[in-house]
Amino acid sequence: MTVENWQGAWRQLIGPGSPYEVTSAGDGGPRAFRNAQPDLLTALNAGRAHGEREFVVWEAERLTFAEFFAQVDRLAAQLRSRFGVHKGDRVAIAMRNQPAWLVSFVAAVASGAIVVPLNSWGQREELLHGLEDSGACVLLCDAQRLALLADDLAPLDLQAIAVDAGEQGARVHDYAALLAEDVAPLPPLAFQAGDPLLILYTSGTTSKPKGVLSTHGAVCQALAAFEFQGAFAAMSSPTRIRALLDSGFAPTSLMAVPLFHVSGLHAQFLLALRSGRRLVLMYKWDAERAIDLIERERCTQFSGSPAMMQQLLAAPRFASPATASLFGLGLGGAAATPGLLATLTEIKPSLIGGSGYGMTETNGVAAAIGGDQFVYKPACVGWPLPIVEVRIGDAPDAPPAPGVEGQIWLRSPTLMSGYWDQPDATAEALHDGWLATGDVGCVDEEGFLRITDRLKDLINRGGEKIAAAEVEACASGLDGVIEAAAFAVPDERMGEAVALVARVREGSGVDEVTLHAHLAAHLAAFKVPEHLQVQHAELPRNASGKLLKRELREDFVRRFLA
Repeated sequence: MTVENWQGAWRQLIGPGSPYEVTSAGDGGPRAFRNAQPDLLTALNAGRAHGEREFVVWEAERLTFAEFFAQVDRLAAQLRSRFGVHKGDRVAIAMRNQPAWLVSFVAAVASGAIVVPLNSWGQREELLHGLEDSGACVLLCDAQRLALLADDLAPLDLQAIAVDAGEQGARVHDYAALLAEDVAPLPPLAFQAGDPLLILYTSGTTSKPKGVLSTHGAVCQALAAFEFQGAFAAMSSPTRIRALLDSGFAPTSLMAVPLFHVSGLHAQFLLALRSGRRLVLMYKWDAERAIDLIERERCTQFSGSPAMMQQLLAAPRFASPATASLFGLGLGGAAATPGLLATLTEIKPSLIGGSGYGMTETNGVAAAIGGDQFVYKPACVGWPLPIVEVRIGDAPDAPPAPGVEGQIWLRSPTLMSGYWDQPDATAEALHDGWLATGDVGCVDEEGFLRITDRLKDLINRGGEKIAAAEVEACASGLDGVIEAAAFAVPDERMGEAVALVARVREGSGVDEVTLHAHLAAHLAAFKVPEHLQVQHAELPRNASGKLLKRELREDFVRRFLA
């Protein structure tokens, strides 16, 4: 198909009477999908229609849609009746991927709570920050996270519901025991599109993650946007879709990305629940284990970071009958290298590849590309989705001129309401309904968006965004460290790795070993620098005292990584 054909399919999908009809707000606000559900509970209850079809596979555990919703209903009733959760209360989730995470999320939504998924890879400090900052009243967690936070429950006046809780008490309740109890169902709650729904913590350029608050309406518009992109990929890449349909394999996604990100939560879990797609969960990423699951469960779709995809493709069994069922491969979180794209298309020429661009503040929605378009312009992130408006420059003043680079501004109904309890940070990011992304890019003559740089001081390690300021603040917390600078360095496996240069006080006894041990004790493992240098000399600064991080990085790469 040509670009004109693609444009025609696009217009057909968003036209009057289409399930994906787009309307313009009469008050000059952003465009929106007319038929998107107003609240997430209504949107997710569509999954009840799938009944006895299998929904979740994890280790030896299997749940049908009916069994899943039965657990959701029991847990939601417990949250409301036993734990007194009311609309607007915060309920946090801190556990690795497993069915209990999925049940906990939907049950928390049904209870009226604002759901707070926490980074389960984090150490105690990061988890504690999320609980304190959000003011959560209930924590749903696994045994590992409970062990980290057990001493904090009483000071936070927090009730914990834990998977495999072990020893229970006044503040610790066993997840399975609660599900096994007979509990009277409660009448469903009613929600409005503007009701607050979700707080996801994101690594910005500050030392502590900020809570991104989104409404029911914003998340529902995001789900409609993901569903639109799937329909558009099918219309614009009919040959690739036909190969999948002719295979006879039931749509099944292998899910290895964490559920506390929009890529896992929105684009995989929530879409699968609505559409009847089967989910095979991985507790922890491992390429060989992934191929075992693809072969055993006949998975048709896998989406992950370029680093995960690189490891999957490098596995000897990937180009074998073990992955015969795999037709869809999605890239997210970071740009794919030309070599990775070439390998993908060589091994699986009929694959439905795709990638996209979005962030927590947009509920994962901005631009997307898939199928034939992905082959046509793999270095781009696609056309901005039909409810997304893009501006390029220092301010969102005018439509982008082809080829002109600048900061990307976004406006859509999927934008966050703001940063939780941080009005100054919200005002800095949102300007009259436009989000300053901190990313640099341009739009080409055919309307495709390309990301070229970023303004934010973030390190993108295999799709995980790490705030340099958070790593620096942690290092500076060690007695003897005067100042520290964290930055990204090239890494063949992960795309970028974390490097840290620290100036320490002479005679302090701080060296690379002690600093690394301090960082490992206080940061999530993926944030701990892979390259460390300790020195007594001052870090380079300009005449105004600003740290010359680019100069420091270039010198570090030249001396230690060249």
